Amino acid sequence: MSSGKEEMRKRAKEVRSRLSPGEVAELSARIGFHLRRLIDGESVVMVYASKPGEVDTSGLISWLLSQGIRVVVPIIEQETRSLRLSYLEDPCVLRPSTFLVPEPVGREIPVDASAVSLVIIPLIAFDRQGHRLGYGAGYYDRFLSRHPRMRKIGVAFSCQEIPRIPADENDVSLDIIVTETGIVSPQEQ
Repeated sequence: MSSGKEEMRKRAKEVRSRLSPGEVAELSARIGFHLRRLIDGESVVMVYASKPGEVDTSGLISWLLSQGIRVVVPIIEQETRSLRLSYLEDPCVLRPSTFLVPEPVGREIPVDASAVSLVIIPLIAFDRQGHRLGYGAGYYDRFLSRHPRMRKIGVAFSCQEIPRIPADENDVSLDIIVTETGIVSPQEQ
């Protein structure tokens, strides 16, 4: 991992950490509003269960379930450095697990990735070319490389935007980025 990316990641986390819990809630609700337009017509959506500081996906997950849309959450497998998937029928079963990520511990309902056509991904930082910085372990990049047909939507607060993120051959670009200010369609440059 390049020191340049690590420095960008550190700065973006610092900026994000300055948001108050109230701001996170308000901005997350706006992001959820924009996401609903993009999810229209989907029957299964993969979405991360948020941990503190991230764009809060709890409202989105509740809305998806209320609409009869099946929710799939990722489960981190540290041993294989991969993600496995589980349907989520009740958010109450989520418990902080690996890296404090909420997961349906002991309540997994396995799902094959072929059932998923849209995935909502957490971001530490993003640029307008569709490049992203995650937490640096590469779980999503490896997963998305194996499932390239999935539509990839990254969510972040607008303060997490960086002018240019250097991408390498292992980085998977996003199709769309959603912030509280709206939908960003990546531009080639």
